[in-house]
Amino acid sequence: MLKATVRQQVTVPLRFADGYATTAQVMTFDGLVDKEEHLALGLGDWQRALKKSAAGGRAPLVRPHSECLTGDVFGSQRCDCGPQLREAVERIADQGGVLLYLRQEGRGIGLYAKLDAYALQDSGLDTYEANVALGRGEDERDYAAAAQMLSALGCDRIRLLSNNPDKAVQLGSYGIDVTQRVPTGVHMSSANVRYLATKASHTAHTIELPLAE
Repeated sequence: MLKATVRQQVTVPLRFADGYATTAQVMTFDGLVDKEEHLALGLGDWQRALKKSAAGGRAPLVRPHSECLTGDVFGSQRCDCGPQLREAVERIADQGGVLLYLRQEGRGIGLYAKLDAYALQDSGLDTYEANVALGRGEDERDYAAAAQMLSALGCDRIRLLSNNPDKAVQLGSYGIDVTQRVPTGVHMSSANVRYLATKASHTAHTIELPLAE
């Protein structure tokens, strides 16, 4: 796999709607295989965490987070993306690590197609069936660029903050040593309970939904 390099690094203060604030080192890259404008956010004492890992210590906490305009920006309740992003930033900042913000909206099918899939879900299809009905894959995301970004940062060993087993499999296939899978919390609403249940049953996401009474 071709190597990527860090092209720019800037300090960005972050503040979320609930008042939580931290500072990120935001990095851009040259040489990414998919030519998209993905970002890496170094959070907490991330450089020290990487140095400790390189010396044989605990791997840094890393989350590859797929862009979700509706959830991350507008607070959509149809998914759990916004709350997962907020949770990940704080947990990674506490421990030192990296958040990869990946420009692969709608599991890689794009924003307009994602909204088309929402319309199909309103007629009864689940999130994966809707993508297929549009002539797309259930999940078109590829994590080659994510692996390139991590390698460019000298981060070849990670603790993966994700409920999605496919991320671990793909990153491993691209040479990233996933030493541990760390699940995120369950961010359930009345609008996303079917979505979460489908992820758990169909693609083995580590989501423990409360039992119905």
